[in-house]
Amino acid sequence: MDDKIFELMEKMYIEMQDMKLNMVTREDLIKIEQKLVAMEDKMDMNQKTLFDGYKQTYEKLTTLEKKVDEVDKKIEKQDVEIRVIKGAK
Repeated sequence: MDDKIFELMEKMYIEMQDMKLNMVTREDLIKIEQKLVAMEDKMDMNQKTLFDGYKQTYEKLTTLEKKVDEVDKKIEKQDVEIRVIKGAK
């Protein structure tokens, strides 16, 4: 009977040692938290950079649309002038 108890206790001890090796320590949690904070900061910076790029693209697109509208108006005006000149002949 004592042998069985000893074997059982030995088995429990081995299992507990395995569990201890697989447990996350406080230091591990601190390292993980620090890496998470660093990743969040990096994501925030990337988000700001992407927003700035989007803003610049939008502003450039607006400028180009204005220029295209001006060119379109000039072309329409020239078309009218051409029709008037052809009509006068």
